[in-house]
Amino acid sequence: MVTDRNSVPFSPIRRLGTGDLRHCVALSIDRGWLPERSKWALLLAETEAFGVDAPDGGLAGCVVLARYGPDLGSVGMMLVAARYGRRGLGRALMEHLLAEAGAATVTLFATDQGRPLYEKLGFRVIRRNVAFVGAFRPEPGAGHPGAERPGAVGPGAGGPAAGPPVRPAADADMPAILGVDKAAFGADRSRLLLRLPAFAERLLVFETADGIAGYAAAWRNESATVIGPVVAPDDAAACQLITGLAAQARGPVRLDLDPDRPELPRWAFARGLQPVSRHAVMARGDWRPRGAPDHLFAPISVALA
Repeated sequence: MVTDRNSVPFSPIRRLGTGDLRHCVALSIDRGWLPERSKWALLLAETEAFGVDAPDGGLAGCVVLARYGPDLGSVGMMLVAARYGRRGLGRALMEHLLAEAGAATVTLFATDQGRPLYEKLGFRVIRRNVAFVGAFRPEPGAGHPGAERPGAVGPGAGGPAAGPPVRPAADADMPAILGVDKAAFGADRSRLLLRLPAFAERLLVFETADGIAGYAAAWRNESATVIGPVVAPDDAAACQLITGLAAQARGPVRLDLDPDRPELPRWAFARGLQPVSRHAVMARGDWRPRGAPDHLFAPISVALA
């Protein structure tokens, strides 16, 4: 049983499932977030979501834990209904999640509003994130999947150059995509990535003579086409993947990037994307660089650090 600071009892924290989709969507709307039904459906099916039922119906709060093997996970979608704010419910949900995570290191994207709570719970900042949003302008002459010879689009000021092609992913590419991702991320994200072909609008691979060396996906929320994850061997390959997805996007594009790796943010800005929000990426536990972090350019979502 969770009791708020006014001694009002809530129902016990419970595991959420796919049947809670409408309540999670309603909670997002209550806090001024986008409904994102498709993302919630993915999270409820493939992660561990926890919530507290509100005395007046629906959910009073929720939080999501995604596991990447036994020793790493991420926190996302930490929400408390506005009418139950500042009563300790957010802390209770986070403490429950951390107990469930056990000894695993956990990471999250923190807003300025949430950061003080996370710091009290032992999280520390490990890097920064900036969301770039806008109408994407391809570089003149840049190709895309479907063109006879797509050009590699690099982050510099120069024009496109010949390079390895980007093409739509096929079912047979999934083992290679999972291998590339695990080598870059340093942990197993396969449970989520196996849902990408159904969840994403488009999934592209970056292929060299030695095989698939990168991939990227684009998926829709209610306001933009989100490009993520983006995993690539270098900046130029990442730009080519992003161009292939953004050039065919409907409406604005969102791209979450590390501003301390400036080449891609500068390139995104030059292509018409504007910085609109910032997060601190935080970790709790034995966090250390894993895999090949310089091959990770964009997350799946800020709900999945």
